[in-house]
Amino acid sequence: MTPADAPRNPTEPMTPAEALSPQPDNPGGPNADVQRRHNEGHGRRLTAAFEALEAFPALAESRNRLLAVVGQERVSTGEVVAADDSDVALVNSDLRLGNQVEGKNQGRVESVVQAVELLSPDAVHALASRTRTFDFFERTSVWDAAPERFRLHGIATQRAADRLATETGYEHRDRLMVTSLLHDIGKLVLMHAYPGYPAQVHQNARTPEERIHRERRELGVDHALVGGVLARRWGLPKAIAAVIERHHAEDGDGETAFVRLADMLAHYSQGSPVSPTELLRCARQIGMGPAELRSVMYDLPYAANGGRTRHVDPCPLSAREVEVLKRLAEGKVYKQIALELTLSTSTVRTHLHNIYGKLGAVDRAQAVLMATERGWL
Repeated sequence: MTPADAPRNPTEPMTPAEALSPQPDNPGGPNADVQRRHNEGHGRRLTAAFEALEAFPALAESRNRLLAVVGQERVSTGEVVAADDSDVALVNSDLRLGNQVEGKNQGRVESVVQAVELLSPDAVHALASRTRTFDFFERTSVWDAAPERFRLHGIATQRAADRLATETGYEHRDRLMVTSLLHDIGKLVLMHAYPGYPAQVHQNARTPEERIHRERRELGVDHALVGGVLARRWGLPKAIAAVIERHHAEDGDGETAFVRLADMLAHYSQGSPVSPTELLRCARQIGMGPAELRSVMYDLPYAANGGRTRHVDPCPLSAREVEVLKRLAEGKVYKQIALELTLSTSTVRTHLHNIYGKLGAVDRAQAVLMATERGWL
């Protein structure tokens, strides 16, 4: 048997082209037709998911916050960036429009800062105004709570990446803020294509490495690979798509290693198991030793388990508000929280708005991160 004829290792991901086309099977095998139909079904599911996510909607709160900022008489680039750089849809829209502006930077806009500097406040306002919105907490029938967990993890990874960039003096911080936020967009594709994802695919896999191997074995692709394909379909720069596609690669270097380490740190800060060996190996790939890594890990918010709570400031939230916020941190939706706490959904909403006011938070993700960091969850 020649190397070209050898069967593909199921733990290795397909190439982008293979991910969207039926895979060859053993023509002499008894289950060839079944395998061919199985592969064609995967291709159709992924293609439909890519098409459905062409116009990914923004969280309503994020869009409204951005509209309020750009609607001011005088607004700075920093204020606009701060208003939208943690929402996947708005970041995507900024980059896509920024890369369409004619000039020397056309097709080379790799950060929200670059995009906002190219676009006028009126253009950003128009962009936000026509962006579709939705509330993750109302999409319970098909998506369950997974999209909100995706969003919270994206923001946690972005925060960890920012801390790593500060520690190492990384020169491409603005682009890193984009790649770290968008690194898991492939999970949105798989959620749309496979209603049982991630629970039925990951099953009892504990670490990020175990989960990525489960995806490759069960689906033939992984979320990193399809994320890179989606980024290219969105017209994002090649450098961003390449990092997204390889953010689980053990031999990744440069920005890929930054995002991989930030991803692991985000899982760690949210209470999920990570491999200490992989953490340290990845840290060394970006020039950090054990002492620097410990410093970064100490500065990140921790999940409230294992007795790892750090400094605890006086909590301004009521006991009921803390219960609501704990369930939000678990990715639960309004209806689930209302049922567990024997409340109406409108009361849950009221508690959430009270939490915003007391913490000075602008959205759910920020409220959860602030409360976790202060040791209240």
